[in-house]
Amino acid sequence: MLILFGIFFLFLIMGSSIAMSMFISSVVYISYYDLSFMMIPQKLAGGVDSFSLLAVGFFVLAGNVMNRGGVTHRIFGFADHLVGHLTGGLAHSNVLASVIFSGMSGSAIADTGGLGAIELEAMKKGGYDDDFSLAVTGASSLIGPVIPPSVPLIIFGVTASVSVGDLFNAGIVPGVLLSISMLLLNYFICRKKAYPLRVRATLKETLSCFRWAFLALLLPVIIRGGIMYGVFTPTEAAIVAVVYGMFLAFLYKSITVKDIPGVIKETLNVTIGVLFIIAAATLFSYILTFSQIPQMVGEKLIAFTSNPLVALVLVSVLLLFIGLFMDITPAIVIMTPVLLPFIKHLGIDPVMFGIIMVLNLLAGLVTPPVGMVLFVLSGVSGVSIEKISKAILPYVIVSLATIGVIVLYTYFGTVYPHLMKLY
Repeated sequence: MLILFGIFFLFLIMGSSIAMSMFISSVVYISYYDLSFMMIPQKLAGGVDSFSLLAVGFFVLAGNVMNRGGVTHRIFGFADHLVGHLTGGLAHSNVLASVIFSGMSGSAIADTGGLGAIELEAMKKGGYDDDFSLAVTGASSLIGPVIPPSVPLIIFGVTASVSVGDLFNAGIVPGVLLSISMLLLNYFICRKKAYPLRVRATLKETLSCFRWAFLALLLPVIIRGGIMYGVFTPTEAAIVAVVYGMFLAFLYKSITVKDIPGVIKETLNVTIGVLFIIAAATLFSYILTFSQIPQMVGEKLIAFTSNPLVALVLVSVLLLFIGLFMDITPAIVIMTPVLLPFIKHLGIDPVMFGIIMVLNLLAGLVTPPVGMVLFVLSGVSGVSIEKISKAILPYVIVSLATIGVIVLYTYFGTVYPHLMKLY
């Protein structure tokens, strides 16, 4: 453990990426204990040799196509017509648009990068403070990786050998709860700050906007309905999303054939980075397993508590801490094999554990020091990360409260499963 984690943290401190730090520390460990070097290419290739992981690249591509193709603009426009007249209307539109867009891309970064610029510009024109606008935009982007389709849930499903379809089904209610909690917080903040109210859109204007955005709004229905009724798998749904997104982009005449190589290049940059992290994390996880670290951790945790509620709270705190310093993808691949045996030992549903893990690690996307959403928001606005972090704190607290509700539900589902059959 000292060799593996010592070298890992040493390279992190030196400025190396998480993926390279995991890879180098694993190679040094293999060399030190004179293990076969053949396991390096085997584990690297095996980590990404999964049909389900194809969905990651295609959902990233779908998100990029829709961002370039004007689909996100239509989604936000329709959301604004629905709730723009309420107290905190544009903030509500921000959250509602993220809920709709989450049914297409499954990525917080895609949500922030695509909808973010449109939302920030609209809120600035509507008289909202920059820090509040950035906070709402960053917080609402966390909805995307919970409501299906979800890239983090796909990665967890592959790592834990859990049905991705079951994870998608389980993510709907937590995503809706997270959305409602953010809407309520928007209302109280905007009421306190007395932001100006907008004129309510007429029924004719709303219907006209609905027709304008109808085809874009149809995509999450196609994806969700297709997966739910078994028309296609989550991976096939990602391909459907790409094809439909391309169709809309050309229909709206907002993208040309010349733009496609740029969209593909952007997608490859993101996808290759994610797959390299997964490959390196798989090798790192194998070393952890070989060293029997998961068994050691599991034995310590079992000796500490056999109460599912205490265990879930303890694990949630641990994942929240890890999310502060590690990106969500390597955190899922590394921590799943470590914690899953302990979770299964207590009889906790692995599917609900996957939801809790993703929710906790998502908090790290909007908290320093490695919050990727914060860096994206700071890049598009020029506002310092410190200022954005302070403004987004209430939304982090609300998200933690939502996680608490899911933890309680999972606990009662473990202890009294007959009471939770409706879910």
